[in-house]
This record gives sequence, structure tokens and C-alpha cells, in this order.
Amino acid sequence: MEHIFSPHGFDQPGAGPLYLQLHRRIADAIASARLKPGDSLPPERDMAALTGLSRVTVRKAVEGLVASGHLVQRRGSGTFVAPKVERLEQALSLLTSFTEDMARRGKTVESTWLSRAIHAPAPEEVMALGLGTGARVARLERVRRSDGVPLAIERASLSTAFLPDPEAVTGSLYAVLEAKSCRPVRAVQRISAANLSPRDAELLDVPTGAAGLKIERIGYLPDGRVVEFTRSLYRGDAYDFAVELKLDPERTTP
Repeated sequence: MEHIFSPHGFDQPGAGPLYLQLHRRIADAIASARLKPGDSLPPERDMAALTGLSRVTVRKAVEGLVASGHLVQRRGSGTFVAPKVERLEQALSLLTSFTEDMARRGKTVESTWLSRAIHAPAPEEVMALGLGTGARVARLERVRRSDGVPLAIERASLSTAFLPDPEAVTGSLYAVLEAKSCRPVRAVQRISAANLSPRDAELLDVPTGAAGLKIERIGYLPDGRVVEFTRSLYRGDAYDFAVELKLDPERTTP
């Protein structure tokens, strides 16, 4: 790490602004694995002292690396090399849970629970779930991780008629619903782009305003009743969603 923050070499002509030179040094060190995921960087004042650069220059270089996803900053802890995120492709033609999807890939799954409780429904929950007067909803909010990397924030709402005890869900929600014979058999999903809020970005370990994918799913039982209303936020740098398209069978050739 001493070579990365050495004061030598910053005075070369034509090398560009000092903050970009430091940016390139750190980015190259990450690319060559001299700095590994999870490694911590020295505090800003120490980097300034080691390199002989001003703290403003160091801060600008670090901010650029955070914005590009090379580094992450954790409040009260410092600046770290971002974990390496493997891009995952998920087919939109299959109705699977996060747990099932990761299991098919041979990956471990963990959840950090943010909330599991019964609430009075919000207007959008009443509309999505088709709830009547006096109905209550079970809300589940958690961060979903695979191999230790946070990939998604999942916020699910279900009528207490289907999930009277949200604490019963410790792993796969669909496994719990299947045991109650009320697992959804079809769903409608809507996907849109989103920039992550400060809270959501912190939960997913990415910079505030980073690109994300907002997915809204409404799941149906065989008889047409709605069983789940789930809103998820996925890291934009980790997921590709794929769908197979076929020619309309009713299309006529001119």
C-alpha cells in the first residue's frame, strides 16, 4: 500500500490533474488485486500526508471512486474496497423466489430482517391486495444477500388471511405459502429504473443515487385472488433481467 500512496510520480508532465492521478493509482491497485475487496483505505488526512497532496485533492479522488463503485464508505467505519459483485441473469418467465433462484445457482442466501409485523394497510396495499374494510396486512422487509453480498431489498405485503404470523417466515416466503397451499401460481411484474435513496443505498452498500431496478410483483392464486404484493429494489450493477420473445402466432405475412 506504501507504493500506492507514495509521493513520487505526481509531478510528471502531462499526467493530468492530481486527483485523477490518485484516482487511477487506486483503481489500478484494485484491478491488479493489490487492493482486495474489503480492504480499508487510510483516513483522508493520512492519505494526504503520505502522498503530499491536499485533503481536497484526496477527497475528490475518493469521491470519484465511490461514485464509480470501486470504493464504499461506511459511516463511522471508513472507506473500503467495494466487494466484487458477480452479474446475475434472471429469466422473467419463471415465477421463483429469491431463495429458489440463488439455490439453483448453488449460492448461499442470507437475510437481514428490517421488519416483520402486522399493520393497518396503506391505500396502495388495499388496492393491490383487494382488501376489505377492517383487513390487516403482514409486512415483511429485509435485505437479501447472496454469498455475503447485499443484492436486493424486499418489501412484501400479504393479507393476514394468508399470513397471520409474519414471524413464521424465516427463509423463503414462498415455502411458507406453499405449506399453507396458497403459493402464487402466476404474477404480474413491473420493472422500472430507480436511483437509490440514502437509506436504501446504505443497505445495499452502494453510493447514494446509484442505479437500481425497482420491481413490483402482484402474485395470484389459481382462483384469481391476490396473495402477495411485493416491491423490491435490486442493485443495478448486479442484475440483468432476461425474457424470451416469440413471434406472434396470429401474425400474417404480408
